[in-house]
Amino acid sequence: MTHYFDTHTHAVSRDTAAYPVRPLGGNRSEWSRTRPVDADGLIRHLDEAGVRTAALVQASTVYGYDNSYAADALAKYPDRLVGVCSVDFLSDTAVTDLRYWLEERHFAGVRIRVSDGDTKVATPGAGLSDERMGAVWDHLDSHRVPVCVQMHSKDTHKLLAVLETHPDLTVLLDHAGRPNAAGGPPYPRLAEIEQLTRYDGVHLKITPAALRRLGDEPGADVTEVLRRLADGFGTRCLMWGSDFPASRGTALHSRELVESRLSWLAEDQLRDVLGRNAARVYGTSGDAE
Repeated sequence: MTHYFDTHTHAVSRDTAAYPVRPLGGNRSEWSRTRPVDADGLIRHLDEAGVRTAALVQASTVYGYDNSYAADALAKYPDRLVGVCSVDFLSDTAVTDLRYWLEERHFAGVRIRVSDGDTKVATPGAGLSDERMGAVWDHLDSHRVPVCVQMHSKDTHKLLAVLETHPDLTVLLDHAGRPNAAGGPPYPRLAEIEQLTRYDGVHLKITPAALRRLGDEPGADVTEVLRRLADGFGTRCLMWGSDFPASRGTALHSRELVESRLSWLAEDQLRDVLGRNAARVYGTSGDAE
């Protein structure tokens, strides 16, 4: 039986008095306004989808760097959720903030946004290698904390600058790092993201958003691109994420979409991608199954 571990979910409270809305970049995300799901609703959707464990990723386009709601959700569902917090990497208190969320509020990972979708959050400071971030990268590296990076493949050089000095970092690229399949075969722009294949700690989250982006490229064959990414990074560095509720549809629909797109994998490889890889990275019990 497959242990499904969803690496990319969100939750938003309806109680804006207890959990004030302070979106990163000043613009609240469209999905959180039009189809919000709270932690209880998320668990119901995970149950429907047959998902045992999920990473609850801080909804920073709702709450910014205040991870309180996600932390309370983790406390309520400690056997179902692991947390990915957000902190201001440029802050003088960044390492202190990290310690608080990781050690006292029991988050398992951290997220930084480099470039993404409708909120247009720019790379902070002078980039990921901004010298003010040095202590944060040192802390994440020395404590083996997984870091989720939201970016486009054109920004790969920014991540490479960090990995050159911290080559052992565990990195999870949200939406597979948004690889560029423009122009169709032989997909010359895929070389952007493929520069990261030399780092064993770099993982790709295969999400509906990633599949949709690839499918929208004229001439692109989604399966062919996924095979190339799997060949380059190895299936032990791929993991699925529903992106629920940011991606439209139910968590079950998102799971089935990703699973169908990866059905060409060998059974053992598919089990790795659907659960065991994430369990290994986040240190949960599912890695033994």
